[in-house]
Amino acid sequence: MIGYGKAGKAVAAVLARDAGVQLRWILCRSARQDEDAPAPLRVAPDECAIAALLDAEPVDAIVDFSAPDSILVYGRAAAARGVAIVSANSAHDGAQLALARELAGRTRVMCSPNITVGINFLLFAARALRKLAPQVDVAIVEEHFRDKSEVSGTARRLADALDLPEDAISSLRLGGVVGHHQVVFGFPFQTVRLVHDSISREAFGTGALFALGLLDGLPPGFYTMDALLTQRVLGQLAA
Repeated sequence: MIGYGKAGKAVAAVLARDAGVQLRWILCRSARQDEDAPAPLRVAPDECAIAALLDAEPVDAIVDFSAPDSILVYGRAAAARGVAIVSANSAHDGAQLALARELAGRTRVMCSPNITVGINFLLFAARALRKLAPQVDVAIVEEHFRDKSEVSGTARRLADALDLPEDAISSLRLGGVVGHHQVVFGFPFQTVRLVHDSISREAFGTGALFALGLLDGLPPGFYTMDALLTQRVLGQLAA
């Protein structure tokens, strides 16, 4: 796993508790001590150091909850060894996504700005309703903790999927809020609201486990959580 901030700590705790996976190490940007860490903390500041770490302590997959630019450092070393990549960072730029798609020629790569199961089901449901009623008014509301300065990457993903401009997003920053996303459909004489609340950052951990399960057995390629979840839902409905 890469990243050990607030979200990373919650995700690491969930991964460590699950009997189906083994959390081998946690990669941090700088040396640190944490007796409560559920796996050894490692530091590998460049691509060569990460390659050496992957050779010395091999893993099947990397779960990245660090920063969008981290994939530029570890991506090629991971892909060269067939290590699957699950990047849950919310704001990959064009160059970072281009690299992710390049790496997908050699390994399984998933990039999703919000890896919780609930938000990806919300995305599926919102798309379906948007296709059924393309002329209705649609708006997105996102709420996050006070220190989050940028517009939610998840909200941007929702807007893009629903063919909405970014000014359709309303943002609130409030103490005590982990994450809230709402898509509002304004029909004549009725309103439909699709809502997802992250109650704890551990939701990202259960989402990471679900993502690893979705990727298991798939060939190398570029995947998104919502696309794989959509396939799973449609398959269940058709069964």
